[in-house]
Amino acid sequence: MKLYSEHPRHLVAADCIIFGYDILEKEIKLLLIKRSFEPSMGKWSLAGGFVRENESLDEAASRILYKLTGLRDVYMEQSYSYGEIKRDPGARVISTSYCALIKIKDIDRKLKELHGAHWQSLNRLPHLIFDHRFMVSRALNELQMQIKVKPVGFELLPEKFTLVQLQDLYEAIYQHDIDKRNFRKKILSMNILEKLDEKEKETSKKGAYYFKFNKEQYEIHKKQGFFFSLEVNK
Repeated sequence: MKLYSEHPRHLVAADCIIFGYDILEKEIKLLLIKRSFEPSMGKWSLAGGFVRENESLDEAASRILYKLTGLRDVYMEQSYSYGEIKRDPGARVISTSYCALIKIKDIDRKLKELHGAHWQSLNRLPHLIFDHRFMVSRALNELQMQIKVKPVGFELLPEKFTLVQLQDLYEAIYQHDIDKRNFRKKILSMNILEKLDEKEKETSKKGAYYFKFNKEQYEIHKKQGFFFSLEVNK
């Protein structure tokens, strides 16, 4: 025990990179807050906090996410740990970042307003404190890889969507256009989308059929050795 007491104590934090998708503006957005204490009080920041003595990293991240959004059981994965000595001018802080994907409409507006949180376009981010911008860049790169091999993109969409809206989402994440024919061929060949007897008619008179992600079918396919692969060309 003496060995433990001889070493200095460091603060451990969890920072949440919360991505949402604006289906009308066709943009990936990031939920940010203005820091409420020094150093860098009033500056834009990721949602984060210190890990309590009686909780794990995952529990801390879930608590922080719930406090800001009112949401539980959302898609969230540990991204990376940051331990540069002077990354936080206030103290020696080691932070682990988490990437969360949520539907913008599901967030508790009262909690969002209470904490002064705002959705900011990923393409027009303000200056972020410390190394938070680097955290976001790394998380986006990881998301771009994840959506090629996992159906995590559906976490950002409403329950029903058109194929155009699905492609718009992928293009927003990839940050470049992708081939329409190739994309549709690949996604439909997986047999994990269920076509609905309903059309979206706001953008065209003819309308486009809605689809929804069939998670049960996907899980069945997975047990049978199915491998999700949606890497598409520009």
